[in-house]
Amino acid sequence: MISRRVFAGSLLGAGASLAPGWSALAKPHSAVARHTASRPSAGSSYAAFLSGVRADALRAGISGAILDQALALGSPNARVLQLDRHQPEFTLTWAQYRDRVIGPARLQHAAEAYQQNLPQLTALWDRYQVDPRAVIGIWGLESNFGTRIGTFGVVDALATLAFDGRRSAFFRSELMNALKILGRGGIAPSAMLGSYAGAMGQPQFMPSSYLRYAVPFEGGGQADIWTSKLDSFASISNYLGRCGWVAGQPWGQKVTLTQPIAPSMAGRQNVRTLGQWERLGVRREDGTRFSQNDVRGALLMPDGASGDAFMVYDNFNVIRRYNPSDFYALAVGLIGNAAA
Repeated sequence: MISRRVFAGSLLGAGASLAPGWSALAKPHSAVARHTASRPSAGSSYAAFLSGVRADALRAGISGAILDQALALGSPNARVLQLDRHQPEFTLTWAQYRDRVIGPARLQHAAEAYQQNLPQLTALWDRYQVDPRAVIGIWGLESNFGTRIGTFGVVDALATLAFDGRRSAFFRSELMNALKILGRGGIAPSAMLGSYAGAMGQPQFMPSSYLRYAVPFEGGGQADIWTSKLDSFASISNYLGRCGWVAGQPWGQKVTLTQPIAPSMAGRQNVRTLGQWERLGVRREDGTRFSQNDVRGALLMPDGASGDAFMVYDNFNVIRRYNPSDFYALAVGLIGNAAA
């Protein structure tokens, strides 16, 4: 059983996505630079807070004209605070999550998107050596294939959360990163849209992840992850590649058990060779033996002994760098498998 807060992005799409760099319960993948500014006191006004942000941004070399546009904010965004403070929680089994997230329509859409963009995805494979099916899986989950990127102004959301004080250092750092992106040009403050937590565009990158991983498909200039699916594909590919994707290896596969295996033997930390797993009764989904006995993998039984079982490999853990959830990574892999 799992908490919905961890998987809100995959269930609800943009606006609640737990994106690279931050989640409600954890920081999924990139290390977050800590800001040294003190948290605002209860009596600090929002205007004074924004004035301090503007001063820091000016010292960082960001244009005053850009800051005048971006920081023209009257008050903290009440809807952002409501969503941040009252994230609904309920538990889901893997079967429930699977049925909600990996429906026939999404699988069909994944297959269509893969075929429609195959030349560009092939070019990205040549460049990054990352399986394009995983890219389609992430794109499909994070923004419903680019159709739901969120409606919140990123600077507005991040400024609100930085001023709120509960995680001010993290969000102020992300706010400064968002202002740096605006300072580079290529997107206007009004077009920088994302989730209430500041996750941006089709890949739902936090600003720190954008600065580290976002790349344009064509090369040169700034990556447009808001309106360009190709820049989004390239940025996801670059992210996975730099996080250790192993070319030519699968993320995992569904398996069948010919005899009971204790759930305590499962889990990503319990790695064995496929030959060892075979001796314990693990087979391919169709019941046949594995073709390579020396490959090392881990057995996942997300709903225990009575549910689905999967053998997962190193690339599964790379997908988890994007969102630290076994359910999420399984969904990405299964949607990707349906794409081609």
